[in-house]
Amino acid sequence: MRHVAVVVPAERYARERMVRNAELRVPGVAPGDRVVLIAAIAPPVVFGLALGVRDGWLRYTRRLFDTPLPADGLAPGPLSEDAYAALAAKAGPAEPVRTWLGGVDLPIEAESPAEAVRQYWSYLSELGPGELPAFVAPAGDELAMQAYLLGEQTNLDPEEDD
Repeated sequence: MRHVAVVVPAERYARERMVRNAELRVPGVAPGDRVVLIAAIAPPVVFGLALGVRDGWLRYTRRLFDTPLPADGLAPGPLSEDAYAALAAKAGPAEPVRTWLGGVDLPIEAESPAEAVRQYWSYLSELGPGELPAFVAPAGDELAMQAYLLGEQTNLDPEEDD
């Protein structure tokens, strides 16, 4: 078993932040490798820990998208077991799983409910997460609903932009 740091291009990091993937393809990783994932952004950050599950494929063991750690000069390549353990300790345990309500509400003009559904899916695929806000609230606390664009909380109130 090796301990290794891997740098992921900024574009891939952005995609990983948007969709919950169970696995990530990273060439050169072997089964059993314990991997620190570094995003190639400025400044670089550690966004996850993973385990090699088969040649070239990792499975996340800890996601840090919401609370990335500074990469602090980490370079791609081998890590000592102690360096890996220190990063894992710094990441800490994952937050407890909670139930959330999430949705995208769109006003759609259509001739029928089925046509409205077709238009809904077309809008989702055409506009995507950069233009269509997703609304998220903890279950049971819908008044705490927040809007998100590209995985980041956003303010949709034009009066508060001033």
